[in-house]
Amino acid sequence: MAPAEHGVDAMRGMTNRVSEMVESAIDALPRGPILVAYSGGLDSTVLLHALAANDAARARGLRAVHIDHGISDSSAAWARHCEVFATSLGVEFLARRVDVTRQADLGLEASARHARYAAIETLISPGEIVALAHHRDDQTETVLLKLLRGAGPEGLGAMRPMRRLGVGHAWRPLLGLPRAALREYAGAQGLNWIGDPSNEDPGIDRNYLRLQVLPRIVARWPEAAGSIAQSAAWARSAAEFIDGEARRALARVQGLDPATLHFRDWLDLPEALRDPVLRQWLRGLGLAEPTHFQATELVRQINEAAEDRQPCVRWPGVEVRRYRDLLYAMRPLQFPPLDWNAPFDGSELRLPLDLGTLRLSGASADARLAQPLQVRFRRGGENLRLAGHGPTRELRDLLQESGVPPWQRARLPLLFDADERLVAIADLFIGDAAAALLAPLDAGIEWIDPTRRQPTPPARSIDLAGPLR
Repeated sequence: MAPAEHGVDAMRGMTNRVSEMVESAIDALPRGPILVAYSGGLDSTVLLHALAANDAARARGLRAVHIDHGISDSSAAWARHCEVFATSLGVEFLARRVDVTRQADLGLEASARHARYAAIETLISPGEIVALAHHRDDQTETVLLKLLRGAGPEGLGAMRPMRRLGVGHAWRPLLGLPRAALREYAGAQGLNWIGDPSNEDPGIDRNYLRLQVLPRIVARWPEAAGSIAQSAAWARSAAEFIDGEARRALARVQGLDPATLHFRDWLDLPEALRDPVLRQWLRGLGLAEPTHFQATELVRQINEAAEDRQPCVRWPGVEVRRYRDLLYAMRPLQFPPLDWNAPFDGSELRLPLDLGTLRLSGASADARLAQPLQVRFRRGGENLRLAGHGPTRELRDLLQESGVPPWQRARLPLLFDADERLVAIADLFIGDAAAALLAPLDAGIEWIDPTRRQPTPPARSIDLAGPLR
């Protein structure tokens, strides 16, 4: 075979590899239309072209979206290029402009990625599949970056071929192909794409790996990319196994309140499960996960703190506290000013900060107390005579005996009568004086606190000789 013919056959082979990879990946997809995340670069241009040439992809419903970050002076021209190319393929085209706010703990690249995915999630319909053009070389870079950052099996598993994304899925059909295959496909098809100058900036970690490090690794170990991808696949399998075991372990150690863990049971878990259980717990609560150092510090403080202490470990947006046998996870708490007070006549009362509202329950909307009460917060020395001719108890003792965590005690709305006597503690305890006011209305007191995971049953004016649970 002549050299020219051999070159044509090789190019055709590369083209076929891309088309065959796309076709086989589509066959394994769940039902749903396809939305291509199209930047205009080489990779997404190849993906959009290959999908547009596939009858099955078109039959599902195929469209493309370009997210304009507005970072480059050329971003408007890039958006126009993308629109022209998508239109030439007969593919519906969307463009969205996003404002990238650089987050304190993220670089510009990661902040732009977060903004991009957030914008795409607003566009997809239920079951829609977002096609992403990541390939094997991207996977190699991701594994190395994760390794350098001390990631475990979940991180080293790198990018999944398919994962949930909002109400749809993120799909990476080219993950098994090297970048060279995409470049050959583009050359064979005569495709034009945008070259982003930021991809040549060695100050960006991923670029430094691609431009400076990986060429040296591949020169010494030519099969490095394939080997790293295989390691990522093994790590992904291990991570999925650990994830399943962690779900079962979390079900065993989680408290009745989802925002709690039985800390001794958690500490007794194998080390390989302890961290995944912690992260699953926090994700389920919508809270940020800790760094490795913060997770280690949490274990250390819990282990070393005496029984009568309440250790607290914080990281941005999260506090994890220990009290008695439980860990509590929460957003940073706010505490009301000591001089705050407001009248409560039975109509809904909005409390300060994030402390919710106080209202009557079980009564008509226009029901009002015969004598308004005053609401304020704990200052110390308060006591309450319980309803049903119960004993007079110090507030401190009532809260401690009922297991109210120390940090919650200063956040409880307290109700006082005109003589400054404490008559009710939120919807936990009620005294004789408050019972007498509530009885004619057949009403209770209800505290709507958004930070409480499990609502406390509203206090009623009958059969109340102790805390409601």
